[in-house]
Amino acid sequence: MVTGMQRLSAAFDGAAVDRIPVFCNLLDQGAGELNLRLEEYYSHGERVAEAQIRMREKYGHDNVWCLFYVGKEAEFLGCRKILFAENGPPNVEDWVINSLEDIPRLEIPEDVSAHPAFEETLKCLSILRREIGGKYPICAYITASMALPALLMGMERWMDLLFLGPAGAREELLSRCHEFFVKELTAYREAGADVLIYSNPFGSTDIVPMGFFQECSLPWIEKDIRAAGPAGVVYYGGTARINPVMATVFERTGIKGYYMGPFDRVREGKEILAGRALACATINDIALIDWSPEEIRMQVRKIIQAGLPGGKFLFGTCVMPLDIPEPNIRAMLEAAFEFGSLEGGNPS
Repeated sequence: MVTGMQRLSAAFDGAAVDRIPVFCNLLDQGAGELNLRLEEYYSHGERVAEAQIRMREKYGHDNVWCLFYVGKEAEFLGCRKILFAENGPPNVEDWVINSLEDIPRLEIPEDVSAHPAFEETLKCLSILRREIGGKYPICAYITASMALPALLMGMERWMDLLFLGPAGAREELLSRCHEFFVKELTAYREAGADVLIYSNPFGSTDIVPMGFFQECSLPWIEKDIRAAGPAGVVYYGGTARINPVMATVFERTGIKGYYMGPFDRVREGKEILAGRALACATINDIALIDWSPEEIRMQVRKIIQAGLPGGKFLFGTCVMPLDIPEPNIRAMLEAAFEFGSLEGGNPS
């Protein structure tokens, strides 16, 4: 039987196996799988690992996650409270930075892997590596230097500081976030994560103008990847479009995987990468809440038909809201398995 890791490796290499890799990013759904509240679920790494393994076996997709919730990164840097909603992802409730005077006081852990906030994640990674390591890619989520401040001070205040300054405070905060980014990515890599999702909405021209991207975003992207290395890294704009910047990012960083947003044009993305890197196309998974199975099948077919020619292609999802009905998840995956078949080993 072909494993998810074999499918992913073949896709990166442009080789043919039975079908393209299919990633389904089921996160908070794990709590329901174990009949737990989110706060109970995320308090134990063993529970997250168990649910990830169960859901992969249940649906048949090709990846698992060691991500608990995005706000967990703020806990490394002093966040004392996470808000656990009944029907949505956990989020930061306690801002670490409430004024510019807090920036010089921001303490970066010397060793992320030894930090208490990483303890349960390490348990999860250890179990995943033991049970399915080498068979199915283990994904980790790493917030880029330029995006991390939004988790520490809120998006509105970070946007003000980013665009309006003062420049000294902005650069000091970015430098500290970069230091943490490198340590965090290294910790995940050493703990066994295979796919390192580099999340940077500020690396998309949906969020910032092209001039700002070139003058400010790109230098920090280069700095992040140069310091940590591109091995296993996949560029992700946080569901925003990345086609306009993909060629530049590839040429300046050497990143070999690009996780497009649901509104990127798949065929255009493949043409931009021109076989130099893996193109990962995503479905609009918010619309999966209301689409019928027939509509889902049509959308999956459209995406895969646009991306399949030439190989080096992956079908995936973004955040997968909890409100998506289980039959719709199954309809999406069954269509992806069918239309992503390489029929005798010919990806074109």
